[in-house]
Parts: sequence; structure tokens; C-alpha cells
Amino acid sequence: MSDDNGTDFFAPPAFRPAEALVQLKRSLRDLRAFSERGAGFDWKGTAVIELAADDKTIHARLVKRPLRSPDWETRSLASSAEVRRFIDDVRQRVARWKDADE
Repeated sequence: MSDDNGTDFFAPPAFRPAEALVQLKRSLRDLRAFSERGAGFDWKGTAVIELAADDKTIHARLVKRPLRSPDWETRSLASSAEVRRFIDDVRQRVARWKDADE
């Protein structure tokens, strides 16, 4: 349904990458598995996440496994749902990495 000024009442709010990046970093710190290093995060001294934002998206790089020369995956996060999926994926990977260390 639309109201008189043409805005959709049920439309999600506009994605604001700068604000979402702050929230994303906070969520990653809350996992208590990483050390924050500048624009990224380390796992036991190895860079595993790199983050950057522009005016439309968050650019995230995530390693498949924390190795000396890791294989990076690049993602563009352009909505809050994509940010939530990214955080869920990071949680799953951290659980696998912890299991592999034991």
C-alpha cells in the first residue's frame, strides 16, 4: 500500500553502508574470536576478514581457512539481510576453525 506522498509504508529503510559497517564490526567483536586490526580482523595472528565501505555497499573479504597464504572470498554487502548472512557465515566458520584446532 502507498500513502499519498508515494512512499511505501512497508518498504525497508534505505541501506546505509557506513552505519552498517559500524554494526558489522561490533557484531564481529561480540564473537570474541578475533583481534581487530585497522580495517579487518585477525584470527590467532592471521588476517581473516577485511572490510571497506563505499556509498552503496560494504566490501568484505573472508578467508575460507586461516592459513599463511589464505584463499579469500570477496563479497559485496548491499542490504541488511546480506550483512546478517555474512555474520552467520562468519559464526559457522569460526566454529569449524575452533573444531579443527582441537
